[in-house]
Amino acid sequence: MKKNKKINVQGSEITVFQYDDIDFISLTDMTSNFKEGSSLIGKWITNKNTLEYLGIWEKINNKDFNYPEFGVIEQDAGINRFIMSAGQWIKRTNAIGLIVKAGRYGGTYAHKDIAFHFAMWLSPEFQIYIVKEFQRSEEHTSELQSH
Repeated sequence: MKKNKKINVQGSEITVFQYDDIDFISLTDMTSNFKEGSSLIGKWITNKNTLEYLGIWEKINNKDFNYPEFGVIEQDAGINRFIMSAGQWIKRTNAIGLIVKAGRYGGTYAHKDIAFHFAMWLSPEFQIYIVKEFQRSEEHTSELQSH
């Protein structure tokens, strides 16, 4: 986990780090200026549409995805007593699109595709700004590397 960088989106400083040359964006940081804060991540991941998206993303990108377990989760999603966390999702399905880090720089991080999906769920306006800022940051990084 190297090359942490920060992007600023509508007053939120959001950590982006690379893991195996793949960008992961802090969902925890993304929620910092929303009233409900990081509890929004739990609401998002319990949503049936979110789980469907995550399952499809993992199916496409993760050869070790536990698809049978995903079927069980998908069947239970939507019931009032259904609870899911990012950690449970990772453990139960062998997911690679989310990372939960403990400690000082801890939080929930997501592959950029998933992070942009979460941003859209938070606010369409926020999603547009985070995509623009992320792209600007990527362009700036490649310009620095080409010099």
